[in-house]
Amino acid sequence: MKWNPVTSETTRVLKLPDDVYPLDLHWFPRGIGGKKQSQAESFVLTSSDGKFHLISKLGRVEKSVEAHWGAVLAGRWNYEGTALVTVGEDGQVKIWSKSGMLRSTLAQQGTPVYSVSWAPDSDKVLYTSGQQLIIKPLQPNAKVLQWKGHDGLVLKTDWNAVNGLILSAGEDCRYKVWDSFGRALFSCQPHEYPLTAIAWAPDGELFAVGSFNTLRLCDKTGWSYALEKPNTGSIFAISWSIDGTQLAGACGNGQVIFAHVVEQHWEWQNFQITLVKRRTMKVHNVINDAVDLLEFRDRVIKASLSYGYLVVSTSLQCYVFSTRNWNTPLIFDLKEGTVSLILQAERHFLLVDGAGLYLYSYEGRLISSPKYPGLRTDVLSALTVSLSSDTLALRDKADEKVIYIFEALSGKPLGDGKPLTHKTEIVEIALDQKGLTSERKIAFIDKNRDLFITSVKRFGKEQKIVKIGTMVQSLAWNDSCNILCGIQDCRLTVWYYPNTVYVDRDLLPKTLCEKDASEFSRSGQIVSFVGSQVTIRRADGSLVHLHVSPYPAILHGHVSSSRWQDGLRLCRFVKDQTLWACLAAMAVAHKDMSTAEIAYAAIGEIDKVQYINSIQELPSKESRLAHMLLFSGNCQEAETLLLQAGLVYQAIQININLYNWERALELAVKHRTHVDTVLAYRRKFLEDFGKKETNQRFLQYAEGLEVDWNKIKAKIEMEIAKERERAAASAAGRSSVTVQQ
Repeated sequence: MKWNPVTSETTRVLKLPDDVYPLDLHWFPRGIGGKKQSQAESFVLTSSDGKFHLISKLGRVEKSVEAHWGAVLAGRWNYEGTALVTVGEDGQVKIWSKSGMLRSTLAQQGTPVYSVSWAPDSDKVLYTSGQQLIIKPLQPNAKVLQWKGHDGLVLKTDWNAVNGLILSAGEDCRYKVWDSFGRALFSCQPHEYPLTAIAWAPDGELFAVGSFNTLRLCDKTGWSYALEKPNTGSIFAISWSIDGTQLAGACGNGQVIFAHVVEQHWEWQNFQITLVKRRTMKVHNVINDAVDLLEFRDRVIKASLSYGYLVVSTSLQCYVFSTRNWNTPLIFDLKEGTVSLILQAERHFLLVDGAGLYLYSYEGRLISSPKYPGLRTDVLSALTVSLSSDTLALRDKADEKVIYIFEALSGKPLGDGKPLTHKTEIVEIALDQKGLTSERKIAFIDKNRDLFITSVKRFGKEQKIVKIGTMVQSLAWNDSCNILCGIQDCRLTVWYYPNTVYVDRDLLPKTLCEKDASEFSRSGQIVSFVGSQVTIRRADGSLVHLHVSPYPAILHGHVSSSRWQDGLRLCRFVKDQTLWACLAAMAVAHKDMSTAEIAYAAIGEIDKVQYINSIQELPSKESRLAHMLLFSGNCQEAETLLLQAGLVYQAIQININLYNWERALELAVKHRTHVDTVLAYRRKFLEDFGKKETNQRFLQYAEGLEVDWNKIKAKIEMEIAKERERAAASAAGRSSVTVQQ
């Protein structure tokens, strides 16, 4: 039968012979990357006589295929529509081409297979075997994963392409959520009756469970949003609409049940917005208790509230409301209609639909539409896409170790066009929101749950990917300054100045704030980090609000506008070691050495205070800059800077100080100067440790060379005097220019 949910009219599509019963049907997938498939208007129907039928939308049977002995219990297309899997009472799992030709018999077992699902990449199949769940790859010799799922027969499974999680429901009256390795993430309390249907919403945020007179809506982590008790008998199958706003269920009493998802909430600062009906939103301003109702022409599919704007996509249009004025939204039409994701940044927002990515300004102007070969928009989620005011980053599905980074305004790949590549698969990414484009950072969690940070700009010198945390479950950047928070094992950790890792690695632990978060359990998720408030959703679905210190954010504000004295005053007022450590790192990053000296003294890092003093006493600006780079551990950059400034001796000397002997000798030989100095220091070093020279190059140059320390000292003093003269000359040059101006 065919039902129209809008007009409630019913038409018969097809009648099978009297003794044959249809058991399962599945529509051919809509198409990947916006390309419509030629077969898209057809479906597969499995029946009790051991056949499956390929049927057009109008009810014409294109092909019937003898598939199994006994009934064909389930049939599923893969996500690309290139293959079909069927399972039957004969215990066989078979793979077919899209035209219905048998490709392979994947498995044979003694018990009926009641349910089957494809893996997100269509390279594995999940099927049931009594109480067991089995994941079998299509490759012949690959490892099969099998585990006991339930205490009764497993009746239904589903595997989501976006979040990669598996659902199972069984006769033990429980539903369970598993990851793709078969690890249990959630198991519900037993229901009254066996669970007969379970299905993911397409975006992987929700799923629905059906049982006798029961329909339940659940979050992806397993907890329940809503429970309905319709008088329908058992619900045997559930199917979601492509936009994830409504579902249909096939009921034991011969009816079809339709359900719409409502009552979603969005919160930002003092606004709380609720979808009260399919086409109506209620806006509640908690400060003055004002309530506004927003009416839409079509049903609401997705919405997002942040940065002072509410962006709502309906089935045909996109509405942009400013929180200052709810009466006059900006409205523009959508091409595709089924928006699967909305992300907001300060200046613009991103819409993701079946055809591509679209970046719009809040005035409704299309800014850019980034693309790369093999882009699959249907599997993008808020964890794998991140947007800031100038950059867009997304993790690729084909290779999960790769992050593509685009310029927001042009939609072109950033920098040299090469994507960012990590050693292991990445599960979550996030861009920082504030500061200069050249300093944009991206934080990401890999599948080992390690947290890394790196720079987005990748010209010439690769900035290192640095690990800053382990066992991190969830992360979020602050919306108003570059502070990062994450749930780390059983603690909430706040990195007040993550950039510290590039400035002074030893200082990072002192710039952290850790709070006990054991009450959130391990699988808590950070929903938002706005101002000084972190919102966390616990494993049971409840929202918890935590406050972090407001002072680091104020310090970020002072530093970004170079108000160093205000920053010092704030630290003296608060008297907190963490804040002083942040100020020290910020001062070094901005090359303000006098502030850095005060801040390091306040946290008792006396060796660093002495080194900063020695830097300030250096004669030339280039030397001072080079030693600041050395302070942050950038030896290569420091050497390059000195060589460009013509300070060859100083470049050699920093390599000697770092015991980087071979490089020191290489520079001395290349520039034909101070070879004796390098050899003298090397000999002294070896004598101090009672060692003999074994390096061939040093032996070669040391032949017939007498070390005269008086001569070497005189040469060094000459170099320093020369540098002073140069510095004085350039200072005089600058002052004469000023006079002329």
